[in-house]
Amino acid sequence: MAYDIEITKEFRFDAAHCLPNMPDGHMYRRLHGHSFRVEVSLDGAPDPKLGWIADFSEVDRVLAGLAAELDHTTLNEIPGLENPTLEVIGTWIFERAAERLSGVVRVTIHRDSIGERCTIRRRGA
Repeated sequence: MAYDIEITKEFRFDAAHCLPNMPDGHMYRRLHGHSFRVEVSLDGAPDPKLGWIADFSEVDRVLAGLAAELDHTTLNEIPGLENPTLEVIGTWIFERAAERLSGVVRVTIHRDSIGERCTIRRRGA
């Protein structure tokens, strides 16, 4: 029997941002902050000897590095996040995770306190 297998690891960060392209007076144009929760999912066939898709400790190392880049920052000051919507932040994380880990297929970024999330998927996944 064949299976599709996906593993997921989470990380969290807190950061401030504003959306500079919103009209003057719009509440999102003002600097404000959120707590973010991010899920990064990888898929693939488990290594026949090791029995896993990826070493979770390696995944954790990569994601901890991404969290350190984002945590307690003003996101707008990070190259590529000048207009840090959920979609832009999630895509930024996806691209960096995929550069460092093979098999990244999905990133979901949550703002749990306000019930929002955005999912970025590799096409065809």
